[in-house]
Amino acid sequence: MSAFVHLRLHTEYSLVDSVVRIPELVARVAELGMPAVAVTDEHNLFAMVKFYREALAKGVKPIIGVDLQIAEPGERTPPSRLTLLCMNDAGYRRLTRLVSRAYLEGQQRGAPRIDRAWLIPESTEGLIALSGGREGDVGRALQQGKTTEARALLEFWKALFPDRYYLEVTRTGRDEEEALVASTVTLAIDAALPIVATNDVRFLSSDDFESHEARVCIYEGALLADPARPRHYTREQYLRAPEEMIERFADLPEAIENSVEIAKRCSLVLQLGESRLPIYPVPEGQTTEEFLRAESARGLQQRLERLGNVDQDAYRARLQTELEVICAMGFAGYFLIVADFIRWARGNGVPVGPGRGSGAGSLVAYSLGITDIDPLQYDLLFERFLNPERVSMPDFDVDFCMDGRDRVIEYVADKYGRTRVSQIITYGTMAAKAVVRDAGRVLGLGYGYVDKIAKLIPFELDITLDSALEKEAELKRLYKEDDEVRNLIDLAKSLEGLTRNAGKHAGGVVIAPSVLEDFTPLYCEDGGGSVVTQFDKDDVEAAGLVKFDFLGLRTLTVIDHAVRTINAARTKRGEAPLDIADLPMDDAATFQLLKNCETTAVFQLESRGMKDLVRRLQPDRFEDIVALVALFRPGPLQSGMVDDFIARKHGRIDGPIDYLHPSLEPVLRPTYGVILYQEQVMQIAQVLAGYTLGGADMLRRAMGKKKPEEMAKQRGKFVEGSVERGVPESQAAYIFDLMEKFAGYGFNKSHSAAYALLSYQTGWLKAHHPEAFMAAVLSADMAHTDKVVTLKDECDRMGITVLPPDVNSSAYAFEVAGERQVRYGLGAIRGVGEAAVEAITSERVANGSYASLEDFCRRLDLNRVNRRVLEALIRSGSFDTLGINRATLMARLPAAMQLGEQATRAEATGQVDLFGLSAPSAAVSSSEDHLAPAQPEWSETVRLAGERETLGLYLSGHPINRYEKDLGRFVTGRIADLISDRPSQGAPERGWFGGRQATIAGYIHEVRKKGNRTSIVLDDRTGRMEVTFFDEVMQRYRELIVKDALVLIEGQLRFDEQGDTWRLSAKKISELDRLREQQALRIVLVWPRAQGADQSLMLQRLADTLAPHRPGPCAIGVRYQGERASAALELGPEWKVRASPELLEALEQLVGPEGLRVVYGPPPGTANTAYG
Repeated sequence: MSAFVHLRLHTEYSLVDSVVRIPELVARVAELGMPAVAVTDEHNLFAMVKFYREALAKGVKPIIGVDLQIAEPGERTPPSRLTLLCMNDAGYRRLTRLVSRAYLEGQQRGAPRIDRAWLIPESTEGLIALSGGREGDVGRALQQGKTTEARALLEFWKALFPDRYYLEVTRTGRDEEEALVASTVTLAIDAALPIVATNDVRFLSSDDFESHEARVCIYEGALLADPARPRHYTREQYLRAPEEMIERFADLPEAIENSVEIAKRCSLVLQLGESRLPIYPVPEGQTTEEFLRAESARGLQQRLERLGNVDQDAYRARLQTELEVICAMGFAGYFLIVADFIRWARGNGVPVGPGRGSGAGSLVAYSLGITDIDPLQYDLLFERFLNPERVSMPDFDVDFCMDGRDRVIEYVADKYGRTRVSQIITYGTMAAKAVVRDAGRVLGLGYGYVDKIAKLIPFELDITLDSALEKEAELKRLYKEDDEVRNLIDLAKSLEGLTRNAGKHAGGVVIAPSVLEDFTPLYCEDGGGSVVTQFDKDDVEAAGLVKFDFLGLRTLTVIDHAVRTINAARTKRGEAPLDIADLPMDDAATFQLLKNCETTAVFQLESRGMKDLVRRLQPDRFEDIVALVALFRPGPLQSGMVDDFIARKHGRIDGPIDYLHPSLEPVLRPTYGVILYQEQVMQIAQVLAGYTLGGADMLRRAMGKKKPEEMAKQRGKFVEGSVERGVPESQAAYIFDLMEKFAGYGFNKSHSAAYALLSYQTGWLKAHHPEAFMAAVLSADMAHTDKVVTLKDECDRMGITVLPPDVNSSAYAFEVAGERQVRYGLGAIRGVGEAAVEAITSERVANGSYASLEDFCRRLDLNRVNRRVLEALIRSGSFDTLGINRATLMARLPAAMQLGEQATRAEATGQVDLFGLSAPSAAVSSSEDHLAPAQPEWSETVRLAGERETLGLYLSGHPINRYEKDLGRFVTGRIADLISDRPSQGAPERGWFGGRQATIAGYIHEVRKKGNRTSIVLDDRTGRMEVTFFDEVMQRYRELIVKDALVLIEGQLRFDEQGDTWRLSAKKISELDRLREQQALRIVLVWPRAQGADQSLMLQRLADTLAPHRPGPCAIGVRYQGERASAALELGPEWKVRASPELLEALEQLVGPEGLRVVYGPPPGTANTAYG
């Protein structure tokens, strides 16, 4: 048996330090032959359940503890350290409360502390204390030579932890450490207290020291090479083998022996996996089960009255079957709790989803209003949700409107008590891109350099650095050839995946039957808000708490917004309100919209890949939408299942559909004989082989896990049962093999059906109320600029005009402005917050439209609507309807704000007229004498840049406009012309290897990356085209392929049969500005007429405009047309310029858009002159 146990050790979950991962820790402890190990993370128990389970699985005794910091008097006195270890369950419960209290009450500058006054016998029973070594109060006093103070402190600890306090000694290579060991041993002898050796472990091997220091620097915001940064750790703080520790403390053998003695004393046994449901309050005289039965029967009757002509006996029989199982398994209270908060939500204006996951298969849930999809109508199985033959907790995932979800959580907290309700913690990790940036920062590398490396990592969910090196050729090359890049990546790889920070789960909520600390410690950020459990979603359930998922779904917000808009209009017309839950499920217009692939913003059906699937499938019934949700996954797409499904639906197969066996036709008819859903696997087993549905669910799970022994057992049972029912053995075996194959691809039909309902509802709204629907979608996504751009494009395609923002018409959100019109919301303007919009709209409603910028500033509180807001409103075009251009508005802004501030001060001091009436119009008009003069309007480039910056898109023009006159020279055609028609059969553009040369120009609207393949969407105002790049071309032109760049692309144009669209395979890319600058031979100016002094001023402005762009290769020609004469001049060679975009814009401002022409070659018939 090993003679040493590590009792002070931090894992990655300490967050402030340590690179120790739980699985590697336990494996190393087992390898070294140590019988036990303690985890004492920094002021938390985040890792407790994971560590406990991993240790038991490897035959290692887990010791649970925490490193605590004790607040000391005096602002400059750092906290002292105390390590507490749990001896038993009583100690664990007390430690849980101390740790929770430190976060809830004791945080100082974001760090949790415990108050010494909290440490009393009642709060420390069942705990062993380690003194904290050099960081503990006793050790600190000894280091400072304050022996008397150390003795006094020791008396406090001895009284608090009788026979449970150990003086800690460490040897980790620090200066003066031996002196502290000696004085600690002397003190221990004098006080008759035991000592114990620790190594204050932060990493498993001394080789991990550099990685650990980098992790510490990331947390502290320091540089590794900074000589001034504090060095808190040494290379010696690794998981030493017992033999090493025995050798280091050969002079103090009792310090080693006591580590084992403490390990023996710590015997905490956790009861994991035993769920404890909260108690739902029921009426007096009824049990929970009786109340559930009564509520379910009442709810079912209400449902049946709306369903009409159905077999009511079948529904009631199914209800009784489900209730028997629910009550027998003890889950009646769970169903009632979920039904209660959903009922509250619906009654308080919070939209709730129709269901999610397997819970939609429960008729009890449908009767209670938990779900909104009829499980009998769509063959949804209760046993897929709750299997009587396999006891496990039910798990309803409930979708709420994004805007109302938190209100429902508040209701639950108020109902059950805030000491019993909490949200759940999540842990952020150091992911590939972020950890490269972090590593670069602590290495002191330049931001641009590191950013360039990080951007080479493909944008894929959960991608690792190893995977990125395999997929990205340029990254792999740099890693091999550049030592600095290799050093950066290697450091990042050593940190990748470590826990970095704590956060809040998107929707997980626990409701405890007693106070939460009986089950889990609590965590919160400084300030006490957002209290969450310290255990994550898996560990909190293992600890016995029941998790409820309150998920926010944006689509519900969209539907609610649209329906409210529609019903407001219907009320005005005297029509009955629309009930979105009562739509006809066979609406022709909705299915036509789907068949046309007009599914942008339609829930679940809007991605490019899904649109392609919709186009091929051509759904014409609700069951097809259910199938679409299930089919659009890698398994079905890659296995041929999708192609088979589509061919069968459209009759493109030889002979009739094969249902495998006549008895299976009712099961497989909805999916044209394809085994698509997990429920179908269960039904086949029930119908063909006589399984119970509970047993069939066990079969489904076994097929998913693919355990050979279990599959052999199930195969025998299936074939035997089928043969007993007259199915030939060979056919039964064949069907089992098919089931096993498709079980890996099968999808949960309950979830698919519930989400398909939302797909149908959003499709119906788009088909019948396009303006209300698009206004709702734009409003829901107005914080995401890229989505607003896509949705604006969809409005254009639908013939809906998106009117610009307007201070006199816009609300906070997007709104319907009329038939085929949606008004831009002020809340979608960057830099304009909700408070500012509230001020603008409430004043407008109260006192009418704004007459001018000055009137606007006078009437509003400029603390809420500040200069930044006003500039954003001007640049976005929100004042355009006042009739003054944006340049003039910006010039008048300082004076307007001054006027507004004067008006505010006057109002504050009560300076109004005798009758309390102000005279705003007079005030405004009197100020007009001081207004800045009208300015020339900004150039189109400046104007569009302002829109792009504030709105995220171009609303009043297009970047390509300034090249419009010259594009013909560079391109073979505009995009709209190139893609207007499908190529005829046999045309060279068809097929992968076909195509013809084409050159197009435009701005890069979107950059798409999928694995190591890059494509862009190019927009030239007339249309858009996808452009793809082979890796060689991508590497050559990488610097040019950036969003919003204006480029010219030469390549091979072909028609993609599968995607039913044109694509260009790029061969060469050029910057449009540089190309024009290189090829321009002359700039010809048509000179405006002017008189005397004005002419001189114009000529001076021309000279000033040309000066910064000299010298260059491009000549300047001037054509003048007077009343009596005309002239053509060419300025001397000293006036030759570079034809940069900036120069051309400035010249356009001088002579107007029609007065400027760029000549790229001699015009026809004039070989040697500058102009014709």
